[in-house]
Amino acid sequence: MKAICFYFQIHQPFRLKRYRFFDIGNDHYYYDDFANDDIVSRIARNSYIPAAESLLRMIDESKGAFRCAISVTGTALEQFEHYVPEFIDLLKRLAETGKCEFLAETYAHSLSSLADPEEFAAQVKAHDDKIEQLFGVKPKVLRNTELIYCDEMAPHIYSMGYKGVITEGAKHILGWKSPNYVYAAATQPKLKLLLKNSKLSDDISFRFSNPEWDAYPLTADKYIDWIASTPADEQIINLFMNLETFGEMQSRDTGIFQFLEALPRFARERGIDFWTPSEAVQKLKAVGELSVMHPISWADEARDTSAWLGNKLQQEAFDKLYSVAERVRLCDDRRLKQDWNYLQASDHFFYMATKHFADGAVHSHFSPYDTPFQAFTNYMNVLADFIVRVEEQYPLTIDNEELNSLLTTIRNQEREIEQLNKEVSSMRQNLEHYNEEHLLRQKQTETAEKPAPAKKKPGRKPAAKKA
Repeated sequence: MKAICFYFQIHQPFRLKRYRFFDIGNDHYYYDDFANDDIVSRIARNSYIPAAESLLRMIDESKGAFRCAISVTGTALEQFEHYVPEFIDLLKRLAETGKCEFLAETYAHSLSSLADPEEFAAQVKAHDDKIEQLFGVKPKVLRNTELIYCDEMAPHIYSMGYKGVITEGAKHILGWKSPNYVYAAATQPKLKLLLKNSKLSDDISFRFSNPEWDAYPLTADKYIDWIASTPADEQIINLFMNLETFGEMQSRDTGIFQFLEALPRFARERGIDFWTPSEAVQKLKAVGELSVMHPISWADEARDTSAWLGNKLQQEAFDKLYSVAERVRLCDDRRLKQDWNYLQASDHFFYMATKHFADGAVHSHFSPYDTPFQAFTNYMNVLADFIVRVEEQYPLTIDNEELNSLLTTIRNQEREIEQLNKEVSSMRQNLEHYNEEHLLRQKQTETAEKPAPAKKKPGRKPAAKKA
């Protein structure tokens, strides 16, 4: 039996307003609310809402045979709640079907997994909590930002409670191997890997409406035939793409929605199932271990992290941001922590990519800046003001050694408090148990000491009268 595993990504960052050098220290609000409202509302109207409605119809018309997964960032959810709450309602309906799985990921679509494991774990937990709060489900499979993954992350991801992670089926990692199997992480064999089939995914995402493509036009029956013709022992075809592929990257008039909704019918005719990532991880055994020594992603031909950290501008901004991570975690300022989340979004670093600007197309579609240098300057101005606010909480004159000592003391105190709470809880349970036993013994004693009721002596029968 062959199965398709569909996963759709939804992310929107909080875009920064034009922030000048002279604003540093004077203006602590960094976001372009007009742009955020306009972009999120437009994409929701053109893509997210009609795509979610299509998924609901596909689940309903297939009587639950069609299944898929969605990964939606916390920053996107916050904007949907504010600007397009009707889309949140559609996501809730998808969750209620039980046929749409919600994946774990970083709350702010950050690159924290490359710099700060503690921050990475905190963001994933915050995201899980948000998903559970809104949709009543707890994610079981992790999708890291931009499908970033490497061997070093696997033990950490598994220790966080996830049995599977989805990532890119990068050719330089796979070699002769196929992405259409489940693999085990080389550094944690209990963690299973689901790999994106780039060719089949990109046929929909990028080539669907290209008249110069030799397979144009792409129809649902042709596409399912391609999947059915893969070797019989290749059991899982992972199709990973942005949800905005439908209606935004590929406009409605290309027929993309009709294509999507026709897939379950042709898949059923060819005996092909649809599975969620959790089902694939549960049902399929790993065919072997896969080693990924250096971080991979689903971006560009290189499938590495150079889209976000490939030049000196990006690296300087990235290092500067995470240099204050420990200090931010120590503070209790809610607004400061919110800004910390928003400033970690990978988009800010993507806008600084010079290689994307060279080819123009990708950069111009996503970036609100004219050049990567404008993106860098604007971000660094915002970051400078943010760091001033952090320094007001924990001055940068405190060196890292002193700060680490302070953190160690705080963590030791937290562990001591946790241990004391456990001891108090145990003592309460023992006390309750003692009270129950004491009451039981008291009742038994009272019963034993209570005199037994006197027995009535049998009366004599009256003598029979003589006649």
